[in-house]
Amino acid sequence: MILVTGGAGFIGSNFVLDWLAQSNEPVVNLDKLTYAGNRRNLASLDGDARHVFVQGDIGDSALVARLLAEYRPRAVINFAAESHVDRSIHGADDFIQTNVVGTFHLLEAVRAHWGHLPAAERASFRFLHVSTDEVYGSLAPDAPAFTEDHVYEPNSPYSASKAASDHLVRAWHHTHGLPVLTTNCSNNYGPYHFPEKLIPLMIVNALAGKPLPVYGDGQQVRDWLYVGDHCSAIRRVLEAGRVGETYNVGGWNEQPNLAIVHTICRLLDELRPSAEGSYARLVTHVKDRPGHDRRYAIDARKIERELGWRPAETFETGIRKTVQWYLDHADWVAEVQSGSYRDWVQTQYGAAA
Repeated sequence: MILVTGGAGFIGSNFVLDWLAQSNEPVVNLDKLTYAGNRRNLASLDGDARHVFVQGDIGDSALVARLLAEYRPRAVINFAAESHVDRSIHGADDFIQTNVVGTFHLLEAVRAHWGHLPAAERASFRFLHVSTDEVYGSLAPDAPAFTEDHVYEPNSPYSASKAASDHLVRAWHHTHGLPVLTTNCSNNYGPYHFPEKLIPLMIVNALAGKPLPVYGDGQQVRDWLYVGDHCSAIRRVLEAGRVGETYNVGGWNEQPNLAIVHTICRLLDELRPSAEGSYARLVTHVKDRPGHDRRYAIDARKIERELGWRPAETFETGIRKTVQWYLDHADWVAEVQSGSYRDWVQTQYGAAA
């Protein structure tokens, strides 16, 4: 049995689905179901005894303690986080409460549980914390990619809150001996991605004939990682990662945002042509967001060297799968685009929304 937190969100739900597709080991799935958490992501597991869903907060120490005592998981994988930079700029409170305070309470509950396990279970137990490359800050165009030893220089409220959570995890290992693992990933994309992030927003806006808002000149560079590859990396780190270590997980695919948008337009032109002409006509440059990091890049050689992991998808194969998924799941898209979502997009992008 494993306990997954945040398992109804984008990466978490993909991980749960992937885990149960490859293993019969049951999952207890704890998710608060905020705006980005969606039970429908897990609809294929309805009635599956291997999946136990619990709605709740990682900051609820009593609830987490009860789940740990009742199910005695051999590992906790922590995906639970507020993760959208734009939202953190408009209001950081939720990010501090979930990513910092929530992680603290989760660590304390896990530490108390782990401390009372029999020796053999204590030795095999793991706490795997899923984090982001954004904790490392911004890179110059010709700077080497982020390694696990890169100095933390978070530049947004979101990345600062994740950096704080990473430091807490590290401290609970060094001070209390809690057997932790940390992964720092690059930008994920794929199925079930809430359409406020770049790739799903471009897909759903294009299909609706709406503007495709691109911040500034669109030359902000990111490394893109298909979510299925991220899931396989987490499984491998959980299986064989060295306790106390950090592993950077990347897709070996640096591209500027504008190039990503044009790739999506070309795929939609092929797969769902518009009578109005190429979707590229909808690209609209908008005012850049405050403190926008110029470049992120992951050096993922450590996880390859130590654990033999590399991504299976190229960006070309992964983005095609992603666009096709959104074309095939219009009902899911319609459901998540609630009134509150529309209000948020209007607030963030104004006339370009």
